[in-house]
Amino acid sequence: MAALTTRLYIIRHAIAEDVSPDGDDFSRRLTRKGSRRFARLVKRLARAGIEVDAIATSPLVRTRQTAEILSDGLPGRPPVVVVEALAPGSDWHRIVEWTVAQDAATVAWVGHAPCVGRLVAASIGDGSAAVRMEKGAVAAISFADGLGHPGELEWLALPDLFRRG
Repeated sequence: MAALTTRLYIIRHAIAEDVSPDGDDFSRRLTRKGSRRFARLVKRLARAGIEVDAIATSPLVRTRQTAEILSDGLPGRPPVVVVEALAPGSDWHRIVEWTVAQDAATVAWVGHAPCVGRLVAASIGDGSAAVRMEKGAVAAISFADGLGHPGELEWLALPDLFRRG
């Protein structure tokens, strides 16, 4: 029997280039600023005790890069898995099925706007809510009875939250 997911982190990819050199949206990469900003946030979150068992990411380059920064900055370097259900237009039911199958207590999803805002809303039981997720933002949702039940939004961290004054 799969473990109940008790905590979910939903993350919007960090700042990416507006247009890739080949003009393809799929291959847009993170900017240096986006990578640094997100790495700084991950470092602070790791110091605060954040741990993740598995990371799911959209197949697009910018989300995969964001997921790798997350993995590199967390204890145990959790595995990063490309999950098509997180591609633009995210499929709530398929990503939940994937997550439940992971037998993991804490999972992170890395995706795109506006989908990540909708995923946060669906996770807390209100698919009609509007949740604005800035690039590189992380939402933490806790579940008392596993991912199949509405969760509670614990916090939403923005990448510049810990910027030095």
